[in-house]
Amino acid sequence: MRTLIRAKFVYAPGFPDADSLLIDQAEISWVGQFSAIKYLDLSFDQLIELPDYFVTPGFVDSHVHLSATGALDTGVDLRETKSAKEALSILKSFVQESSNSFILGHGWEDTNWPDRQDWNLDSLEPDLVGRNVYLSRIDVHSALIKTPIASGIVKEKQHHQVRKFVQDELPQAQRRANISAALAGIASKGIVSVHENGGPAVSGKSDFLDVMDIAKSIDVPEVFGYWGTTDLSEVQALNAFGAAGDLTVDGSIGSRTALLSEPYADDQGNSGVEFLSTEEITEHLIACTNLGIQGGFHAIGDQALHSIALALEAAQKVCGIAQVRAARHRIEHAEMLDSKHFELFSSLGVVLSMQPVFDELWGNQNGLYEQRLKAKRASQMNTFASIAKAGITMAFSSDSPVTPIDPWRTIQAAIAHHTTEHRISARAAFTAHTRGGWRAVKDDQSGVIEPGAIAHLAIWSAPNFSVTIPADRIRAWSTDERSGTPPLPDLADGLPRCVATIRSGRIIYDSENIWVND
Repeated sequence: MRTLIRAKFVYAPGFPDADSLLIDQAEISWVGQFSAIKYLDLSFDQLIELPDYFVTPGFVDSHVHLSATGALDTGVDLRETKSAKEALSILKSFVQESSNSFILGHGWEDTNWPDRQDWNLDSLEPDLVGRNVYLSRIDVHSALIKTPIASGIVKEKQHHQVRKFVQDELPQAQRRANISAALAGIASKGIVSVHENGGPAVSGKSDFLDVMDIAKSIDVPEVFGYWGTTDLSEVQALNAFGAAGDLTVDGSIGSRTALLSEPYADDQGNSGVEFLSTEEITEHLIACTNLGIQGGFHAIGDQALHSIALALEAAQKVCGIAQVRAARHRIEHAEMLDSKHFELFSSLGVVLSMQPVFDELWGNQNGLYEQRLKAKRASQMNTFASIAKAGITMAFSSDSPVTPIDPWRTIQAAIAHHTTEHRISARAAFTAHTRGGWRAVKDDQSGVIEPGAIAHLAIWSAPNFSVTIPADRIRAWSTDERSGTPPLPDLADGLPRCVATIRSGRIIYDSENIWVND
């Protein structure tokens, strides 16, 4: 079916006056002004009139955990709790109402709880007989748990073991329901593709296989599955896209397990945890490069990122720059990347999958990052502007369920970074959340509206949004041909609402019944 969409405007940098586009099967075949159609030889089967809405490329979320995201809909949501007492009250109510043998929850953040010492399951023991409990901290690097193999608060390798136990023993029906719920919710946010970050220490094979099986449907966002292990035969057996994602070099700032070059300010003597040595990282990168497999790691602390930089240099010497670039290795988070490594990462085509909402939540004055690192080190985190200026590809994401899946909130966080010098423009942030996500999976063509591109689109409603551009402002923005592109919505007026999401020319979310699939 050939579908012509006429909207308030179409966000297409190469076509600054566009208000329409034509979709032929899965591709965009024309972009321009509706008024020009009468002069062109264009035919279409259906016309969709959207005078109050605007069209953009669909978003890509480059780091998610689907089953854990879906579990928030069926489990215990602790993200807004302000004390252990409140969290335990919510948990008790859920336990008493649920018949599940596995009680899953997420989101507790005890940094500022006045009664954090009371965060345990002792008071609920009578209600937990014969049941398993897994409550992940907001950063998912520690958890409060009750299982046959361990109980209490666990972190580091013990946490990995417990998480694997939960994923392996969780009833499949419950897991698949969570995955399906997550994909449906993701589609409603204007997201056309996600990168699932699985691995033996994160989710387990059963979880990963269920994710990829459900993702075979053409009616959900496209899923690229990463398996975080150094066992490349396992990666190939699972048909994973890459041996990357949550292959952890270190932990997180919140759990004081991110690997630092200097100790934590609030835990002297502790510099974090090293899960992979420089030698192990090097071996993995060389093996991946030689096989043409995309490799990558979870790394947050400056020392962890320095180890990766050393490993990349070693891999370059062994494999050559062209072969390393072709592999397009990636790093998740990269929050404390040192500027001395910018040139190396840029020259080797490394992709950084980053989460601006981390700064929104924890980068404020006296916030988590300052508590753990003090102000000077905290102000050097998530340096989006410098990374972009260095020519390093950024792919934005939520790391859901760590932060909510909300692309416009992510863009808002990037343009309002707590450290002014690290802020980027709305256009740059939007690019990182669209084209950046496609580049992270070695697709340099998708994520833009132009003839010949795959029709991965989202349709939006925005409050008080006007596309009128004062003439004296156009040249002030830029001197290139894109300078006339209408601006993205002013997010201070409220975040846009997704009306519809289109993957490969096919509707996967439609809140107002505007579309007819063939």
